[in-house]
Amino acid sequence: QVQLVESGGGLVQAGGSLRLSCAASGRSFSSMNGGWFRQAPGKEREFVTAITWSGGSTYYADSMKGRFTISRDISKNTLYLQMNSLKPEDTAVYYCAADSDLITPPRAIKDRYQYDYWGQGTQVTVSS
Repeated sequence: QVQLVESGGGLVQAGGSLRLSCAASGRSFSSMNGGWFRQAPGKEREFVTAITWSGGSTYYADSMKGRFTISRDISKNTLYLQMNSLKPEDTAVYYCAADSDLITPPRAIKDRYQYDYWGQGTQVTVSS
């Protein structure tokens, strides 16, 4: 059974940075696509970014391009989300997710229903 545990959330001022971590157990990120999603109050969970199991491709939501960076450390089996130039509208609960389908097409990797495993979420609050 795969378990994902996020950490690194908190309160930051607009323009600041945070790095989220997602430690996986039960299966390696070298055999799972890894993604980050977020959910603000009253809104649906939305795609933020993803990295393929091979590490060869990354995907970003348009509003995060240039500000957020996904990475991973296979030796630690950990996924990261570096968030820079944070804005108040980035305030949300951020979730780590893993997709065990190694042939997920690019159009599906942004779909939250593609993901089998989820972390418990970590709160990110950006003050203005």
